Amino acid sequence: MIRNRIREYRARTSMKQEELAALVGVRRETIGNLEKGRYNPSLVLAWNIAQVFGVTIEEVFTVERED
Repeated sequence: MIRNRIREYRARTSMKQEELAALVGVRRETIGNLEKGRYNPSLVLAWNIAQVFGVTIEEVFTVERED
């Protein structure tokens, strides 16, 4: 399972879902689905999101093993 901290990073920068979506080239609904764990991003999308916040992919996304 992939967990993310997108909502946390958006809150730190006072960024709305719409703004992040526009910066990374997706729809607002995609950002909402990512935040809720309904959707796993492509590597390119994960990279782009991390770049917006100026951090590494690993700081935004973590993989947890499912037993």
